[in-house]
Amino acid sequence: MKFSVTVTLKKDVLDPQGKVVQNTLINLGMNDLKNIRQGKFFEIEIDEKDEPSAKNKIDQMCKKLLVNLIIEDYKINKVS
Repeated sequence: MKFSVTVTLKKDVLDPQGKVVQNTLINLGMNDLKNIRQGKFFEIEIDEKDEPSAKNKIDQMCKKLLVNLIIEDYKINKVS
């Protein structure tokens, strides 16, 4: 079973890398850009048949290692 995990900084946390990318894109003429934030993406394949159990295991991976819960949010999606 395969899942994707998208990790983003919480809305109230400054994103200096995202700001650099945004400023560079604006300098390249993309003036209608309002905001851009950078994050992380994980694709995780797990040997589990039961979807709720698999999702719970992915959630534990996020909480224990993949995500800094103080400054980051995350979303888990099943990949077909």
